[in-house]
Amino acid sequence: MSNRRVVITGIGAVTPLGNDIETTWNAVKEGKSGIGPLTRIDADQYPAKVAAEVKDFSIEDYIERKEARKMDRFTHYALAASIMAMKDAKLELDDKTALRTGVWIGSGIGGMETIENQMDVLNNRGVRRISPFFVPMIIPDMASGQVSIHFGAKAINSCSVTACASGTNSIGDAFKVIQRGDADVMISGGAEAPITRLSVAGFTANTALTTNADPATASRPFDKNRDGFVIGEGAGIVILEEYEHAKARGAEIYAEVIGYGSTGDAHHITAPAPEGEGAARAMKQAIEDGDVKAESIGYINAHGTSTPYNDQFETTAVKTVFGEHAYKLGMSSTKSMTGHLLGAAGGIEAIFTALALKEGIMPPTMNLETPDEECDLDYVPNKARQAEFEYAMSNSLGFGGHNASLIFKKA
Repeated sequence: MSNRRVVITGIGAVTPLGNDIETTWNAVKEGKSGIGPLTRIDADQYPAKVAAEVKDFSIEDYIERKEARKMDRFTHYALAASIMAMKDAKLELDDKTALRTGVWIGSGIGGMETIENQMDVLNNRGVRRISPFFVPMIIPDMASGQVSIHFGAKAINSCSVTACASGTNSIGDAFKVIQRGDADVMISGGAEAPITRLSVAGFTANTALTTNADPATASRPFDKNRDGFVIGEGAGIVILEEYEHAKARGAEIYAEVIGYGSTGDAHHITAPAPEGEGAARAMKQAIEDGDVKAESIGYINAHGTSTPYNDQFETTAVKTVFGEHAYKLGMSSTKSMTGHLLGAAGGIEAIFTALALKEGIMPPTMNLETPDEECDLDYVPNKARQAEFEYAMSNSLGFGGHNASLIFKKA
């Protein structure tokens, strides 16, 4: 039995650039930044002064307040993005289709805000005042669980927790579910709400965050003066669908998912493997899985975090995999505009990659002003570029040595 084809038929997003995909994508194409002053917590206490915060979002536009109070903010983002994606796909489940529709949404951290709030309750008001919803609100799989409940989706319901690779791993794992025949539709992506006192303190302690206080230039992937990432929040959700199933109902197709690679560095808890060895293997695996030639890939949405080692080693990994073709393809980091959404990054970047293919446009890497001799590829600097290409790749790399790559084909 040959593998079944899998396509993207719906997209939804809540991001620092906008609370829907149209606003977000237009901002990306225009090179606009969603990064601003850090306001969710008292910035005076932290070296990091900027963040990529979601703005003017209300979960009550999607569900009732009573239900929303039982969920952490990362689940709010996931549910809103999923509702938008299902509406975009024009999908409504019945008793039969519900059994063949699953959910696979990743989160790197889960309900950190709820943990902090309930710890304050414990310390100030005592054990008996802890919310009965505390545990269901904090566990990273609850975004998947709540989306499954909301739509009545009864096929596999899972969650990949692989730090900053969570969204990409979730989409890749969901892709395989459909490919092997265990479901016809999967609601998949990533969600994160990590802009909290403890999270920012933790990332500050391991010196991962930028100390550049200028929101406009703080995130500068591949630039020689990069000094850390900008923490972000939101969700990116795609509707994956078996091709014949989508075709039979006349669905719009954004792109086809054809390859998935996932590897481990087995090297260090936070630092990437030297020369991006693990990332290179993930990219090679995705290329082999997609049965496509490396030189056919026209664009890569890079992990590109704006941290010194990540950008250098991802660049080296791309050269290892693509050889001379590495200098011919376009590779950009949309984190220069969105900041780093951690477990949600792979979700929104998969959407950006699919739209790049559909519209024939390469999003820019903003703030690329000072060349770095270690980063010498074509990063589509500072302005989006019209270009026709048939295949594109999206990379995500996470703490713990998690590497994930997806390959998309033009519909």
